[in-house]
Amino acid sequence: MARRRPASVHLCASAALLIVAFSSLTHSAGAYDPLDPNGNITIKWDVIQWTPDGYVAVVSLYNYQQYRHIQAPGWKLGWVWEKKEIIWAMTGGQATEQGDCSKFKSNIPHCCKKDPEVVDLLPGTPYNTQIANCCKGGVLTAWAQDPENAVASFQISVGQAGTTNRTVKVPKKFTLKAPGPGYTCGPAKFVKPTKFISQDGRRSTQAHTTWNVTCTYSQFVAQRSPTCCVSLSSFYNDTIVNCPTCSCGCQNNSTAPGSCVEGNSPYLASVVNDPNNKNNLAPLVQCTSHMCPIRVHWHVKVNYKEYWRVKITVSNFNYRMNYSQWNLVAQHPNFDNLTTIFSFSYKSLNPYGLISEHLALQITLWSLGTFELALLIPILFQALTFALLQTTLLCYGASSTTTIC
Repeated sequence: MARRRPASVHLCASAALLIVAFSSLTHSAGAYDPLDPNGNITIKWDVIQWTPDGYVAVVSLYNYQQYRHIQAPGWKLGWVWEKKEIIWAMTGGQATEQGDCSKFKSNIPHCCKKDPEVVDLLPGTPYNTQIANCCKGGVLTAWAQDPENAVASFQISVGQAGTTNRTVKVPKKFTLKAPGPGYTCGPAKFVKPTKFISQDGRRSTQAHTTWNVTCTYSQFVAQRSPTCCVSLSSFYNDTIVNCPTCSCGCQNNSTAPGSCVEGNSPYLASVVNDPNNKNNLAPLVQCTSHMCPIRVHWHVKVNYKEYWRVKITVSNFNYRMNYSQWNLVAQHPNFDNLTTIFSFSYKSLNPYGLISEHLALQITLWSLGTFELALLIPILFQALTFALLQTTLLCYGASSTTTIC
């Protein structure tokens, strides 16, 4: 049987992209993703009201990435004030530190730091401290999956600032952690003022001024080494092509103790439940030859002339991460003939607008909302030492792409 290069598979879990083959191309904003070339997080800063010593603004984050989520503990947005601005008050978000406000005798500001960092409020926050699109704990879905929940907003009252379009100063050096590193933000740029439509659709109001900041993701900024790998098998061959040894790192417990944990270790429960590691985002993986937090297995079940069927299994080896929100992105030249995917939802992604046998169509998959199909933290139970999810893809064959292995 003729052989074809196997599909490339990418997995996005929360803020971090668990990636197998990735590009080293970068541009001025610091990142480029060939699977989602237009994907970014846009920060929109709308000044909606002038005050005696500054202004009130609504700041919104739009996750325009097609398949990359931001998962708990969520996003953290930072910047540096141009002058001596302060934050009098906030709704729908909060600064992580107040800073030195000792010169204020009364009416203490919310934040006096030159370089504040803001986070989203948690669900269940009192209504008088909420605004629209706030209070999700910093969690944002991917735009292709759920655009309504891919937006976050907070309101900020800025003092000691300009009070007109001519005197207001734009903050600089924006940073975005989602929740760890990986994003690079460009400078703020003035854009056409945002228009706000009333609920009845009969009236619109306009921001006094608006500027945008674009933040893009780079796997190299987030982590130099890959964080998942792909293994391959087929119905007509007993051999399994395993993930290459040291795909995501090598076992090094002699010089770096704690880099992995054996699945049958009696200390596993104490390591996983250690409260000191609650906010530790570094993977704690099961000791394997590949040392990856995630393994994606592509198994060809049937390969006829008319159609082919593939089973995809996603296994979690990371004891510190519950991937409650995730997507799987896969490329293959025959995905334009995809007919059925069992158990998961999916959407075709074609960022370049062309389909040919030389340019693979990509799809993104995620769990159905009616099922609790999530990558769970590995649990020791008899012979089960890691959590996994499975789905099956059915495609009709095409003359140039039906042979996939």
